[in-house]
Formats: sequence, structure tokens, C-alpha cells
Amino acid sequence: MSELGAPKNLTRNVLWGMFLGFAVGSTFFYTSFVPDFFEKIVTEFVLNLGGDIFKNLLKLIVVPLVFFSLVAGISSVSDMMKLGNIALKTILLVVVSTAIAVSMALFFGWMVDLGSGYQAAAGNFDIAIPQVSFYDTLLNIFPNNLFGAFVENNMLGIVFFSILFGIAVNSTDHLTGNLSKAFEKLNTVFLKIVLMIMGFAPIGVFCLIGAYTASKGLDIFGDLAQYVLLLIFVLVLHMLLVNSLFLKFIAGVSPVTFFRKIKDVLLFGFSTSSSAATIPVTLKTVTEDMGVKKDVASFVIPVGATINMNGTAILQGLATFFIAGISGIELGMGQYIQIIFLAVITAIGTAAVPSAGIITLTIILNQLGLPLEGIGLILAVDRILDMLRTSVNVCGDAAVAVIVAATEDELDRDKFNAL
Repeated sequence: MSELGAPKNLTRNVLWGMFLGFAVGSTFFYTSFVPDFFEKIVTEFVLNLGGDIFKNLLKLIVVPLVFFSLVAGISSVSDMMKLGNIALKTILLVVVSTAIAVSMALFFGWMVDLGSGYQAAAGNFDIAIPQVSFYDTLLNIFPNNLFGAFVENNMLGIVFFSILFGIAVNSTDHLTGNLSKAFEKLNTVFLKIVLMIMGFAPIGVFCLIGAYTASKGLDIFGDLAQYVLLLIFVLVLHMLLVNSLFLKFIAGVSPVTFFRKIKDVLLFGFSTSSSAATIPVTLKTVTEDMGVKKDVASFVIPVGATINMNGTAILQGLATFFIAGISGIELGMGQYIQIIFLAVITAIGTAAVPSAGIITLTIILNQLGLPLEGIGLILAVDRILDMLRTSVNVCGDAAVAVIVAATEDELDRDKFNAL
């Protein structure tokens, strides 16, 4: 798993890229001693070009990342018919908790009117609002042309086909010479590509923030602190409150005991920023310390690491609201519903590797016609926040395992309650 870890010193390098972007952009915006021709060359062929290349790389990897991640996760499940009830409960819990997560993010974003203080800068964005109804959004889940869906980046259709294809691969694995293994290997390759792209994140942050600051100054970054604090608040609130309510009223177990036993998993997830890398620790904790039977844990934990991304959904909801606010776009109820729906789908399709949620955020921004330049602001502070989001995700994985086990009478409550 070490080869699928975060690039070395990524946090430090992203922070350096952020500060250098501030410095270069501010120099161009607030001073006049830099020759105009030099400023124009640097802005156009370094900052703008570098930022656009990084955004293209993010968009490039979205489709194969989601496709192979979902197919590999679904096709590797053994004896799906036997685990039908467990699978149904797992997916239902994931969908409900993820919807609650993004709804909380949008609610608190609306409560504080996040990003609205900078609407004056909205005129500088090149914004095109797509005329896409919620009906069209639902219809796009079921594309009539597979290749058209891939070419047009119809993510909803791609996710639907990926699930369908994964089930088909799973059910015919014995006829195809274990074809699922090939998809697991391909998924590993694309996870590595994601990490390679994230290795360029410091340069991308430098270019995106430098270009933005050079054209608009630093005023907007006063609101970024509000975004960070609000995101941390919603992440912690969801992890403590929602999981506690689910554990108490559905599984009938003590949330205090759960959080006391889950601390090592949270710390490991925080340090690796990868739900996938945390799977061995999570499995050990839920089976040996919490009493979840292995036949439940062996299904729920790997699948949860693939599709249970509450922290990512919170990021996507709050980041979308923030970017809309600084762009001067007021979101309506129909768009809120689209954000919740898309955040659930894209969070489920997000790979369990560092900062992959930033990549799938582009799907929501494109759907709503919001400027991708806003990703530069989000990515500037994302590395540390990604670590916290991963802790929220792996906490949710363990909670779902306990809840499913309790409802299937596969939970050793004496072991769970033992000190």
C-alpha cells in the first residue's frame, strides 16, 4: 500500500505553492515596478497555462477513475446473492448518510451565507449557466449511447454503467477466467495515475492561485478562513452526531464505546488520507475490538472504503456553495437537489486515495456552470482538510459495519462492550 501513498512532502509543497502563488500574484496586482511585457508573459504562459494544464489533468482522469474504481469494487465481491441483505443495507446506509452529510453542508453554508461577501468579483468570471432541468439530470443516468456518455463526460451515466458492468463481471467471473482480477489491477494503475497527478498539485496550486491573485488581488482570501472553519465544523459534527444517532437508535450500541475503540482507525486514516490504506486497520478494529463477524466485516469495510465518502460529500457540498457565493450565483432549491444528488453519486464514485474528492468536484461545478478556477482556492487548503475528511470516511465505514452486523445478528455485543 505504500506505493499508493500520498506523494512525499505533498502537504509542505502545496503550502509552498500556495504562498508563492500569493506572492507572485500580489506582486503583479499591487505593484507597478514589474515590466508589463514580462508580467503578461508570466501570467499567460506560466500561470494561466499551468493552471489550465492542471485542470485538464484533473478532468482527464475522472472518467477512468470512477469507472475502474466502481467495477473493481463491485466485481470483487464474493457470493453476492448470499450477501444480498448485507449489500442492500450497506448501500442504503451509505446513501442516506451521504445525503445527510451534503445536506448539512448546504444548510450551514446557507446559514452563514458562505462566500457572498465577494460577489463584486463575480463579473471577472467567465460563467455559462447550463439550462439543465432536474428531469434531464435523472435521464442522464441512463444513457442511450455508452461511448457518447464517455465522450461527453456524462458522469451519472458512467456511474450507472459501471455498477451494471461490475455486477455482470462479478456474476460471470467463473466463465471469464477471473476477469475481475484484471479490473482490480487496472484500478490500481489508475489510482497510481491519480497520485502522479496529485504530485503536480503544488505547481497547479501555484499557477491557479497566482493567476487568480494577479487578476483579482487578495481580498477574496479573507473568506477562505470562514470556509475552512465551517468545513471542519460540519465534518466533526457529522462524524460525532450522525454516526452516534445511527449507532444508538439503529444498532442499539453505545456511541461512546464506539468512538473510544475507533481512535486508532481515525488516526491512521488521518495520517494516510486514504480509506483504502486504512482497510486493514479498520477490519482488525471492527472484528477484534467491536465484535463484528468476519463475514460481515469482509464485505462492508472494503465496499465502504470504495463508496462510503461522507467527508467527501461534505466537501463537495460546501465547496460548491462557496464557489457559487464568490461567483455571485444564487442557488435555488432545484440546484440544491441537484447538488445533493450529484454529491451522493460522485462521492460514491470517488477513489479511496488522497484528494480524489477534489477531482470529482469538477463534475458538480461543470453541471452547475460554476468556474473551475475556484478549485484553486479549495485545493490551496485541501491537504490538511483531506486528512480530516478521511477520518470521517473511515469512521463511517466502521459505523456501517457495526450497524449492519447488529441488524443481521452478527455482532458480538459482549466483545463490543468489553473494555
